Amino acid sequence: MNTTDRTTAPPPLKLADGRPAAAAWSLDPSVKHLNHGSFGAVPLPAQEEQHRLRQCMEASPVKWFPALPRKVAAARNAAARFLRVAADDLALVPNASAGASVVYAGVPERTGGEVVVTDHGYGAVTMGAERMARRWGGLVRTARVPLDADADTAYACVIGALGEKTGLIVLDHITSATARWMPAARIAAEARRRGIPVLVDGAHVPGLVDDPLTDIPCDFWVGNLHKFGCAPRGTAVLVARTGLRDRLHPLIDSWGAPEPFPDRFDTQGTVDATSYLAAPAALGFIEDTWGWEKARTYMRELADHAERIVAEAFSDLTGQDCRVDVGMPVGAMRLVRLPAPLAATRAEADALRDRVGRELGVAAAFTSFGGVGYLRLSTHVYNTAADFEYFAERCVPVLGAWSRER
Repeated sequence: MNTTDRTTAPPPLKLADGRPAAAAWSLDPSVKHLNHGSFGAVPLPAQEEQHRLRQCMEASPVKWFPALPRKVAAARNAAARFLRVAADDLALVPNASAGASVVYAGVPERTGGEVVVTDHGYGAVTMGAERMARRWGGLVRTARVPLDADADTAYACVIGALGEKTGLIVLDHITSATARWMPAARIAAEARRRGIPVLVDGAHVPGLVDDPLTDIPCDFWVGNLHKFGCAPRGTAVLVARTGLRDRLHPLIDSWGAPEPFPDRFDTQGTVDATSYLAAPAALGFIEDTWGWEKARTYMRELADHAERIVAEAFSDLTGQDCRVDVGMPVGAMRLVRLPAPLAATRAEADALRDRVGRELGVAAAFTSFGGVGYLRLSTHVYNTAADFEYFAERCVPVLGAWSRER
């Protein structure tokens, strides 16, 4: 296979002055950054705005903090416009897991109740659900959804796990470990018909969809702006659009506690909220430079190319088909099967991530599902086809050798 064949690769994006898109980031050029989906990457204009804001904070804390709630509210309004939701329905939180924790603390208690999750759920969010179920004296029921399930099958699997004791459904919008969509709109609609609250974990969604919450009648939705939205880390949203939102309170009680949702989230004492305030600079940079629609198209087309060449490289090496059918694929995130026994568990996947970074100079994501290891590819505007061609040509043979070490 000729992995340098660029016939399916989109041309790299450029800045207005002709420089490569990556010039707008401070990423180490000696590392191949193929894992935007885990922690994101902040463009320089947003970094500079956050630095300016911190200078203002440190120059006069007594002036800064009394005025901070108004500034947070303005940032919240900008996030709401980006996600196309009402500003009064959205609160800013540090990350999606923190938003889930807020929900777990506020959802009505149901003695002996069950929480339904899926086997694709994000570990920390599922752990929070387990802790809440223990408080209820109930349990977590896990819906098993095949990796290649289409929308109808995934819907049936989740709905089939519901029962009379179900007090909450926790559902990924995009799954982290398996890089696939879940039919959140259909599941939430059926849950509403049955009177069951729904929390949708959309951690990876902001930036990947123009109007992500349309037609999703969930009670709660959380999403990170610091992943594909490129905001400074520690910037996420909690959207609540039913009467249950009146039960939601920040994880930190502060002077805004008597205020209604979401205003009470705007006051968090002496927390450094500059990540919130600089988020509009990140979102605006992508829009002003390329436009979000063009950015999403580029990420999707680059992911198509990356998936093809990396899967073919592994397949040529192993003699097995390393392509992965995830049923409902995501535009900028893809899975490729690894040679066994690599990354068969989460601990092994994390160890492989660290080894690849240390020995091969590549920042990549490795995941495990059902005892099988996968490479999770994710793209952004600063990536180019050459990044993934390098991985296919230089790293795949090494991973193949590592798989034979045992």
